[in-house]
Amino acid sequence: MLHSTPSQTSSWHQWWQTEGAVFFLYARQQTRCEADAKDVLQDSLIESWRKSGDHLPEKAMVFATIRRRAIDLGRSIDRRQRREQDVAHDQCTWFVPDFADADTHEHMTRVIASLPPDLREVLILRIWGDMTFPAIAQMTEIPVATATSRYRYAIARLRENLTEWQP
Repeated sequence: MLHSTPSQTSSWHQWWQTEGAVFFLYARQQTRCEADAKDVLQDSLIESWRKSGDHLPEKAMVFATIRRRAIDLGRSIDRRQRREQDVAHDQCTWFVPDFADADTHEHMTRVIASLPPDLREVLILRIWGDMTFPAIAQMTEIPVATATSRYRYAIARLRENLTEWQP
């Protein structure tokens, strides 16, 4: 069990206030619903915290842990569903809205969710995760040029879908 000093607890809380929403957004993008995202995020934070010892975990390590745990969870769920032959899909909201206009929120959610997973992942890591392309490339095990291309393609698709739509 990890023991922390008051200053470590304060650092942890400050770190969580700064980074928590981005980690949750990424976990939500990697999972099928909010409940799974919360579970993956909690497990990932505990694992990252333990691996980093007395220091705050590096963002890239937390993102990589979230990604790995989300993949593991997805595979587990798929196996269970195949065993049970239950193909019902969870219809959780993809984003928790940050703005009041429900129509705009729904459209943005649909447009981002419609992106291919590889483009969506790079977009979220770059914009909300504030990660560099080299860090994204290393985490997702793709070349830096591929990461930048995926980001450009994602932005281009968003522009196409958003300029045609007026709330």
